[in-house]
Amino acid sequence: MRYAQAPRPSRACRRHSRRRRSATGSVATSRRQASWRTTMYSVEITGHEALLDTLNRLLSAGENTLPAMQDIGEYLIGSTRQRFHDMQGPNGEPWVPNTETTQDATEARGDRYDPRPLFGPTKRLSSEILAFPSNHAVAVGSALIQAAVMQFGAEQGEFGTSSRGGPLPWGDIPARPFIGISDADEVQVLEILNGYLAEALETR
Repeated sequence: MRYAQAPRPSRACRRHSRRRRSATGSVATSRRQASWRTTMYSVEITGHEALLDTLNRLLSAGENTLPAMQDIGEYLIGSTRQRFHDMQGPNGEPWVPNTETTQDATEARGDRYDPRPLFGPTKRLSSEILAFPSNHAVAVGSALIQAAVMQFGAEQGEFGTSSRGGPLPWGDIPARPFIGISDADEVQVLEILNGYLAEALETR
């Protein structure tokens, strides 16, 4: 099952994806690479056989699975947003706290500092989680340019230099995964699929 499909990433994005791929947990998601050379791409991770088997049974029943994909997408949007408040990844591991340097840089720009990781002055990353359902898949992720770096982290200077010659990013950014499927998510998604499968079998 492929949750997301998108164009091939740039060379720099592919290196970044290969090194950090395991950080997503066990879900394929669509996201933008935040390397200042934005590219949408996909990651496909195997696993969750129970989910795939149930989805295949639903497809074999001749059912339109778009409503199920829509429900799953809505659920995963809510689950992903909750991680920002819990400040932990899909595997339950707490995010690395913000540093004093981050606070100083934020306040120096005149922005209001939020001590919670990944919120930032605009809070867009936590609020703009998107789902794109189709009849056979659902892509869940973020279209913001910084999303992939926040998910996977980046080393100082990994994306080259700025017009002023400074490194991009200017310092190391720790990975703080927010996209993915947790064990609790898998249970809920399986319940959604089983509900649609039971309804399909009852009407046959």
